[in-house]
Amino acid sequence: MVRWHIPRMTGSTTPDRFLPARFLALLAGAAMAASAASAQDLAVGGMDTVELYVTGRPVPGRADLMTAWHGHAWLFVSEINRATFEADPRRYAPGFDGLCPTALAAGARVAGRPDLAVMIGGRVYLSSSEARRSELLANPDAVLAAARDARP
Repeated sequence: MVRWHIPRMTGSTTPDRFLPARFLALLAGAAMAASAASAQDLAVGGMDTVELYVTGRPVPGRADLMTAWHGHAWLFVSEINRATFEADPRRYAPGFDGLCPTALAAGARVAGRPDLAVMIGGRVYLSSSEARRSELLANPDAVLAAARDARP
């Protein structure tokens, strides 16, 4: 069992019972800063991927509601969405790591756009253009199979 010993601060008007909570808050803030620093970039362009999954609309997440997963910083509009993502990130992360499946099927690695999201078989995919989105919607099984085969 870990026991905290925090000496009484002389001249402080803060009761001792609040000092451990403040210390833990500082530790949590430091851990969050380290997570943000280790994240290479914003996933899904900073959009809340749970909101995208649920509503189909790209909604910008908040920097204070961030989690790090797979080398990216994921932002959310609410604590509920963040907790939902953290419970099952693979369910809410876009397919092919956010790359456009139609571009992948053609042999190119092109980042998809959240405003061109498509829900197929319970999974969100991000297209890189209106034309590629239309192609994906016209023949989703063939495009997704070709993207899987072409993916390195």
